[in-house]
Amino acid sequence: MEYRKLGSSALNISPICFGGNVFGWTTDEKESFRLLDAFIDAGFNFVDTADVYSRWADGNKGGESETIIGRWLKERGGRDRIVLASKFGMEMGTDKVGLSPKYMSQAIEASLRRLQTDYIDLYQSHKDDEETPVGATLEGYAKLIEQGKVREIGASNFSAARLREALNVSSNDG
Repeated sequence: MEYRKLGSSALNISPICFGGNVFGWTTDEKESFRLLDAFIDAGFNFVDTADVYSRWADGNKGGESETIIGRWLKERGGRDRIVLASKFGMEMGTDKVGLSPKYMSQAIEASLRRLQTDYIDLYQSHKDDEETPVGATLEGYAKLIEQGKVREIGASNFSAARLREALNVSSNDG
């Protein structure tokens, strides 16, 4: 398998990422394990999930995908064989939404617990939060990186203008 560097990060990823959105609502745990095993056995290493997966499904509260991946990691071992991406920021309940450093701290702890790991390779803002200044979100991420809980950061569902603002704040403020 030929791995690629993800942007300017330190992550080397397979050219295909397995999206764990289906785990816990359209794919049960047994089938999820089988799919993850086949993916890794084929030489791929990049697995994506989010805390909110699959909150929208009847009877689910969010975190189902992360929980299944965490059980798979615990049973199979080999955390170092995968590049694990997760996201936060979508609504997970009352006062559990957005990109504030306070909520980020709560969200990462919940994700780490569900994933049964002590770090996430790529932690991403799942959607923009116009109520939280970009600088505050970046400061929150910086603390997670310093603590060793996150290796790299990213963003999903952001406008180009908002991404540009984040890059400018990052460059100007370190």
